[in-house]
Amino acid sequence: MSADPLLQPYQLKHLRLKNRLMITSHEPAYAEDGMPKARYRAYHAERAKAGIALTMTAGSASVSRDSPPAFNNILAWKDEVVGWMRELAEECHGHGAAVMIQLTHLGRRTRWDKGDWLPVVSAGYAREPAHRAFPKLAEDWDIARIVADYADAAERMKAAGLDGIELESYGHLMDAFWSPGLNDLDGPYGRGSLDSRMRFAFDVLRAIRARVGTDFIVGIRYAADEMMPGGVTKEEGLEISRRLKASGLVDFLNVIRGHIETDAALTGVIPVMGMRSAPHLDFAGEVRAETQIPTFHAARIQDVATARHAIATGKLDMVGMTRAHLADPHIVAKILRGEEDRIRPCVGANYCLDRIYMGGAAHCLHNPSSGRELEQPHEIAKAAKRRRVVIVGAGPAGLEAARVAAERGHEVIVHEAANDPGGQLRLTAQTGRRAEMISVIDWRFAECTRLGVTFHFNSLAEAETVLEHAPEVVIVATGGLPQTGDFGDLVVSAWDILSGDVAPGASALVYDDAGDFAALQAAEKIAATGAAVEIMTRDRTFSPEVMGMSLTPAVRALQERDATFTVTWKLDAVRREGNRLVARVGSDYGGTVRERIVDQVVVNHGTRPLDDLYFDLRPGSRNLGEVDYEALVEGRAQAVVRNPEGTYQLFRIGDAVAARNTHAAIYDALRLVREI
Repeated sequence: MSADPLLQPYQLKHLRLKNRLMITSHEPAYAEDGMPKARYRAYHAERAKAGIALTMTAGSASVSRDSPPAFNNILAWKDEVVGWMRELAEECHGHGAAVMIQLTHLGRRTRWDKGDWLPVVSAGYAREPAHRAFPKLAEDWDIARIVADYADAAERMKAAGLDGIELESYGHLMDAFWSPGLNDLDGPYGRGSLDSRMRFAFDVLRAIRARVGTDFIVGIRYAADEMMPGGVTKEEGLEISRRLKASGLVDFLNVIRGHIETDAALTGVIPVMGMRSAPHLDFAGEVRAETQIPTFHAARIQDVATARHAIATGKLDMVGMTRAHLADPHIVAKILRGEEDRIRPCVGANYCLDRIYMGGAAHCLHNPSSGRELEQPHEIAKAAKRRRVVIVGAGPAGLEAARVAAERGHEVIVHEAANDPGGQLRLTAQTGRRAEMISVIDWRFAECTRLGVTFHFNSLAEAETVLEHAPEVVIVATGGLPQTGDFGDLVVSAWDILSGDVAPGASALVYDDAGDFAALQAAEKIAATGAAVEIMTRDRTFSPEVMGMSLTPAVRALQERDATFTVTWKLDAVRREGNRLVARVGSDYGGTVRERIVDQVVVNHGTRPLDDLYFDLRPGSRNLGEVDYEALVEGRAQAVVRNPEGTYQLFRIGDAVAARNTHAAIYDALRLVREI
């Protein structure tokens, strides 16, 4: 038996878990018609196959019709779910992994205009800012109905062959009863004593036990300290923990700290890039020490060393590495093989969760196979024939292309104009809170080096440079250059500020016409000097490409420095008056014009492809650069021939095609090159 604390088995009641690593309940939003079908099953099965001990499905599977999905949740109130969950459980069990599901009533954390347009229900009248619905105060018949719904859903999960369930009690209905600031009820479930506030939770637990018996595992994920005025305090949370154990109704506690009704609050519970790692681990350890009941926890435990520490020091019994397993589903397998240094790191970019909360499906910023297991397997197959592949550009797209081509067994040569790999991500990582982004590059460069890729740095490759290699495939991944619109040389780009090529002014207008991180980072760098900063966008929402949780640390930092945020106004023109600049701003909504007098105007207008090399190489290519989109999407090799005299295939990827994001650039490379 291994001496590694993470590889020790754990006995949870009658269930033997083969190691101490788990994936906590989360909703990747892969459900189809509210059911966990093939895509959902493949996602969990991949991680089970790689050795995870316990995978928890469905962050917030809905138990009631009046708890409509806020982010494509599984509908646990439908009998149809049993068959789909059985298929998922059986496949994961076949790989030796236990399977559980999280059940909940969302309470106020949803909307009345979703699902069947039923009123949102809660224990109080307060709306949740994130979803904006004003709830109906729960009546006695609501409570009785929902208690029965929980029991029905639990019985379905036992019938499906799952190993257990977990109830959610943070930000949803159950904790609205026990949180003093949210409970407006009178009577037996009302705002008074802890006995009355916890009555609903115990009614649910007793009803579940009556259905599933004692040989089915039941746990609860709950906020043992809400860290907010009027919320459950640490002291009261410890008392709740003691009462949950004493009840004999729960088999494990999954500890959370904080509250989630706003984007800013949610990042306190689930920290993102630039925030502290494992901020609540010690607190979870306190709960375990106080209760002596099996204790689980997950909150930005993104590296194996921290997870190992959590188990070795007795803070946890099972440690959750959920986003980390989105980045690399094979963490356990790599630990077992002694290849921890090859684990693809979770950088905390939070592209996964942010997409969910914006109504999309979870994707990892730099692992495009996650959630696409059916069409983009994580393992790269060897090619039938070795070819010579020349890649120009060593940003995220170029490095991914090089990695995948090398995994395929090809000879790979990369030219990069800079003296280091990274492209735009190296610039992004100049900001302290975004420094972890460089791991996207470092991991790929290490993999390419291991696989024998040849790199030529400080090489501004021209067509002749490429052709000297007699390539069979050429991939142009040269990225793009920042654009500043039609404002002339009176403005500078966000890149100019981030790179240090231009010093921050004493007062600055940052015009963000792209809505991505560059404007935020430039504004923060300028504001850090004490300068007055206004960030302006013509959009009606602020930084729409950054999304909620990732936006939080940037907004927090800018507000602390008294930056001004202006929406629905656009930069029309800039002129010089003396030693200052006058920015004329207008609006898409009418003819109103305003002026700003500043020292500096910074424009974030995206990038324009750096594509001269691509067009220089087109005439000599067999496909003239054409991509068969049907073949690309369906996972077939590119076979376009437009110039039979051509000697190589030519493709371009990432921002060399059009300004998009890091995930798009890497996905371009993966799905194109895996069929070369």
